[in-house]
Amino acid sequence: MGIYEELVERGLIAQVTDEEEIKNLVNNGKATFYIGFDPTADSLHVGHFMALCLMKRLQMAGNKPIALVGGGTGMIGDPSGRTDLRKMMTVETIQHNCDCFKKQMSRFIHFGEGSSDAIMVNNADWLMGLNYIEFLRDVGVHFSVNKMLAARCYVNRMEQGLTFLEFNYMLMQGYDFYRLFCDYGCNMQFGGDDQWSNMLAGTELIRKKTGKDAHAMTITLLLNSEGKKMGKTASGAVWLDPEKTTPYEFYQYWRNVGDADVIKCLKMLTFLPLDEIRKMEKFEGAELNQAKEILAHELTELVHGKEEADKAEAAAKAAFSGALSEDMPTYEVSASELQDGGLDLVSILVGSGLCASRGDARRNIEQGGVTVSEEKITDSRKIYTESEIEAGFVVKRGKKNFCRVCMSK
Repeated sequence: MGIYEELVERGLIAQVTDEEEIKNLVNNGKATFYIGFDPTADSLHVGHFMALCLMKRLQMAGNKPIALVGGGTGMIGDPSGRTDLRKMMTVETIQHNCDCFKKQMSRFIHFGEGSSDAIMVNNADWLMGLNYIEFLRDVGVHFSVNKMLAARCYVNRMEQGLTFLEFNYMLMQGYDFYRLFCDYGCNMQFGGDDQWSNMLAGTELIRKKTGKDAHAMTITLLLNSEGKKMGKTASGAVWLDPEKTTPYEFYQYWRNVGDADVIKCLKMLTFLPLDEIRKMEKFEGAELNQAKEILAHELTELVHGKEEADKAEAAAKAAFSGALSEDMPTYEVSASELQDGGLDLVSILVGSGLCASRGDARRNIEQGGVTVSEEKITDSRKIYTESEIEAGFVVKRGKKNFCRVCMSK
């Protein structure tokens, strides 16, 4: 099985411009491809995860990745799928974010000087110095406004009011592909399925200006069984930066995916052999939990390394059994928080972030949703002494939210 056929079987490919030509290029290691990353934050997140895994798969098959960071396009912001205008960023912030991206990408792809080694390119190198009149004459002339307005990437913004600033984004992304084609021999672009219109703009611009063909392929968006984008929690995005989302929290996110989503995630995101995953398709009941643990460990190891994945797995199993582990989320109670030598459970739930407010904490306790060291507590006035807190215990709200409670040192 070639890499293209494997991508199809894993459910990763959504749309392609020329299947036979793309299959020939990637299966024979002849693709120099790029994926764009707009530096809107100082960390990549789960939304980028599929693109990073795809880059790794294709590089392993001998193809050359180009990670294009949008130092120029980031000054404007991609309107695709949005109903509001993106926040403007300074040049310094954009550069800092780009530097952070390369460090995280290095866990997935190898940068270097070899034929299949990845390179990182910043589109600020050519976009920031453009002459507006020359750009309109050289590039704008090849774009039909009627066709642009029909593009899916502008639909949401058209309803709220698309700015001329954002309207230029498609031209810039198309120009990016053209420059990479001319300067680096880049013959293919990959991206999320919501980028299809922007990607076609690039292939058409290259054909009109050079008379040659370049290709585009979109990746299936990572959606759960309800059709919602994965990678979001109640507290926000699931980040690849351990300072933003700890390895334990990252592990827990994947450990808690829905039963209907675990096999799909194993196929699309892990590097486990397909034969091994096919065996897990027959899993039911408790066996599905085993598949989820495999998924969580594989992805945590990819992002944070084996040691952190092992620690996260051990902490999760300890929490499930009510045992203590220093690797699980911890709420350290300071001496100043104690009242009359102890602290009430409501304050512990709020202070640890397990509940949003004292009222929320009381409701959870009285409705039987809180356990301490595997004992269900229904008394919202329950107080724990300083010695009990020093010994440490695990507090759970529901089945999936918990933390270790101890005294601060």
